[in-house]
Amino acid sequence: MEIIIESTITCLHCGHQKTEQMPKDACQYFYKCEQCQKILKPKASDCCVFCSYGNVPCPSVQEKKNCCEK
Repeated sequence: MEIIIESTITCLHCGHQKTEQMPKDACQYFYKCEQCQKILKPKASDCCVFCSYGNVPCPSVQEKKNCCEK
């Protein structure tokens, strides 16, 4: 299975979208929108901002591992 390492994050505050590279070995808990400067945090049920606001979940979820398990 090929792991996708890019995800387009959509800011819940202003709707700005940007494609970012996801870390392969860690969860990203915070993301600062370059347009409105608001800080995004994961939803309670998600491990990272990519799982909450990205169009592709993080590599750990894609590999069906527990949250950011190595």
